[in-house]
Amino acid sequence: MRRIARVAGRSDDMLIMRAVNVFPSQIEAILSVETRLAPCYLLEIRRRGRLDELTVKVETRTVEAAEANGGDISRHAERLIKDHVGVSATVVVVPPGTIERAQGKARRVVDLRPAS
Repeated sequence: MRRIARVAGRSDDMLIMRAVNVFPSQIEAILSVETRLAPCYLLEIRRRGRLDELTVKVETRTVEAAEANGGDISRHAERLIKDHVGVSATVVVVPPGTIERAQGKARRVVDLRPAS
């Protein structure tokens, strides 16, 4: 009988931003409410000084929506994220096709903090 290998590590999608547990699925659910946004998004974490900052890049469904209403859409999404998740995030609205599509499991979180 074959033995099951030991668990090498844990890989989950939870982020801790300023003492708040944030799941990418929460952000996805909030962004899906806005009909002008596509379901393609990317969470970027950066460190400014001693604090972590969250940037959410999200595609619009049409190029026209990104050009005409990008600022309104991003402010609305920022407010929804703050109200429902409890963290401040900068939302950057980009045209369709801007965010790289993954082969296999989608990579939704990019950690750009320096290694300590």
